[in-house]
Amino acid sequence: MILYYLHDMQQRLLEPLRVAAETTQKFLPCNPFMPQSLERIALAGAEMAERTTRNFAKPSFRLPKVRSRGEEVTVEEEIVLSLPFCRLIHFKRSTPDPQIAACLADDPPVLIAAPISGHFATLLRGTVEAMLPEHDVYITDWIDAKVVPLSQGKFDLEDNITYIMQFLRFLGPGAHVMAVCQPTVPVLCAVALLADMQDPAQPRSMVLMGGPVDVTRATTAVTKLAEKHTLEWFHNTVIHVVPFYYPGAYRMVYPGFIQLQGFMSMNLDRHISEFFNLFRNLVRGDEDSVEAHHKFYDEYLSVMDVPAEFYLQTIERVFQRFDLPRGTFRWHGRRVKPEAIRRTAILTIEGELDDISAPGQTTAVHEMCRNVNPNMKKAHLEIGVGHYGIFNGRKWRTNIQPIIRDFMREHRASTASATAPCPPLRATG
Repeated sequence: MILYYLHDMQQRLLEPLRVAAETTQKFLPCNPFMPQSLERIALAGAEMAERTTRNFAKPSFRLPKVRSRGEEVTVEEEIVLSLPFCRLIHFKRSTPDPQIAACLADDPPVLIAAPISGHFATLLRGTVEAMLPEHDVYITDWIDAKVVPLSQGKFDLEDNITYIMQFLRFLGPGAHVMAVCQPTVPVLCAVALLADMQDPAQPRSMVLMGGPVDVTRATTAVTKLAEKHTLEWFHNTVIHVVPFYYPGAYRMVYPGFIQLQGFMSMNLDRHISEFFNLFRNLVRGDEDSVEAHHKFYDEYLSVMDVPAEFYLQTIERVFQRFDLPRGTFRWHGRRVKPEAIRRTAILTIEGELDDISAPGQTTAVHEMCRNVNPNMKKAHLEIGVGHYGIFNGRKWRTNIQPIIRDFMREHRASTASATAPCPPLRATG
C-alpha cells in the first residue's frame, strides 16, 4: 500500500529536472552564439524532459464559442448541481439574436454521461463541441476521488446509478441521455429503474456508445483480464490508500497513475512511436504536428483516482458475474428490469475496430429492452474506427453525430418555443 507514496516521491525527485528543462526552454533562445540546428535539438530535448516529468493537471473544456445556425454563439459553463463525487455542468449558450436565441431554447436537452475510468470528463471535449450547436448540453463532471474527504462516504456502482437518476430528474421530462463507454451500464440501469417506477423523468431517447452492456458477446483484453483474475487479486494489486496530505486522505482508490499505465500498455508501440515523432517534429519545426500531439496527450495523460468500491463493484457485476444480461442486477435490493423500458427510444453506436468494448457488447441492449417498439430502436456500426473514434475525431463529427442528432429529434417532445422558423440544421453526413 506504499506505492502511492513512492509514486509521489518519484514526482518530487524529478522536479529539479523539470525545472531545469523549463529554464532551458525559456533562456536558450536568448543565446546568439548557438547554431540554430543545435538550438532546435536542445529545445526539443528540453521539452521532452519537461513533458516526461510533468504532472498533468485536469484540463478545461475551453469551449467559449460555437457556431449554431450560421451564427456565433457564446458558451458559458455553469455548475447547476453539485454532489460529493460529481458536478453537473451545463453549457449555457447565449446570443443577442432573438430568432437564434429562440431556436437554442427549443434544442433538445441532452445529458452526456462521461465515464468514470481514469480520465476526466474533458476527454469528451470533442463530443460536447459537436453536440453544442444543436443541443442543450449537460455533462457529468466526475471528481477526482483523492480530493473527496472520507467524511463524504463511499461511492460505488449503485451510487453511480443513483446520481444518473438524480441528474435525469433534474433535467425533467423531455430530456435525452447519451452514455460513452463505461456509463452505458449505469445509464441503462437508471433508465430501467425510472421506467419501472413510472417516473416522468424517463428520457425521450437513450444513446449508448461503445459500452460493456453484455461483455459475453465479444472478447477483448479487458474481458480476458477480468476472467483471468479474482476480485481479491484486483483489490490486492491495483487498490491503494490516498496519502495523508491529500483532501481525500485514507480513501481507498484505484489511482489514476496505475490506470494510465494500463491504458499505455494496451498500445505501447504506438505511444513510443508518437513520443519519438514529437521529438522529430520539434526539431523540424512542424508546429501543426506538435500542436496535434499536445492536444491529444495533454488530455490523455491527465488522470484521476477512482473510488475503490466503484471499480471493484464494476469488475464483479459487469465483467465477472454479468448481472445485467443475466437479469440479476440489483440496485439497493431492487432488481433492475430493462424490459420495463417502453417510452425511451434506444440508439447504439459501436466501432468496428473497438478493442475496449467490442461490437456486440453494446447492441445487446436491444434484446434486453424487448418491450421497446422496434421503430424506436436503431443500431449503428461505424466502419474503420476504434474506441476513441466513436466519440471524437472526423468520423464522429461527420458520420456519427448527425445520426444521434436526427435520432434525438425524431424521438422528442417538441416544445414549439421558437417564435420564428429556425435556420436549417446541418445536413446529415
